[in-house]
Amino acid sequence: MSALTSLIHRLFVRPSMVFRLLIVGSTFMMVSVVEAAPKDKERWDRKYGTEEYIFGKTPIAFLKKYLHLLPKGKALDIAMGEGRNGVFLAAQGFQVTGIDISETGLSKARTLAKEQGVSIETQVVDLETTELPANTYDVIICTYYLQRNLFPQIINALKPGGMVVVETYTVDHQKYRPRFPRQFLLEPNELLHHFKDLTVLQYQLQDDGQTAYASILAAKPKPVRH
Repeated sequence: MSALTSLIHRLFVRPSMVFRLLIVGSTFMMVSVVEAAPKDKERWDRKYGTEEYIFGKTPIAFLKKYLHLLPKGKALDIAMGEGRNGVFLAAQGFQVTGIDISETGLSKARTLAKEQGVSIETQVVDLETTELPANTYDVIICTYYLQRNLFPQIINALKPGGMVVVETYTVDHQKYRPRFPRQFLLEPNELLHHFKDLTVLQYQLQDDGQTAYASILAAKPKPVRH
């Protein structure tokens, strides 16, 4: 296997530091965000550069199942990609903004929105350096993108009473992808830890025989009125 075909970029986070882990064959190297961000953009633009929607056009089941609990209003889709989840929310009457490093992915999201007769706002953003605005969104969703230092920002960016939906792979996913680095997978009950100051409305662990993942729906408390 050539080095190019085995090249993988994943996010590696330590407190107050963000790196990318570069895997070439069996060699592991740390590279800086400054070097990695343009390469991430190129990689995802290339991955999304097909007519096919590689993750499909339908939202994750967890989002559909608990849609009725979400407060209508402004929604932020972090790492929107091709837009399947954000466009679904727009079709349900939410005012959706999607952010991602890939303009190619966001272009496909806008095309999907047009197909469904809705509009969305998109922004090309490097999530490793962005700062989310405080107390702005009624709903924030982030699926299959793990950047742990974003979780405090997500909580801060929610309005009081706002809700967050997160879904991504757990360590059990290594059963199906043994070489998937553990640090890029959720540890047991990790989402419950990150959102411990919110009210957890739904939490699940799933293993469908091909993937293993965790999902959470949590609400930011409203101020107590005296």
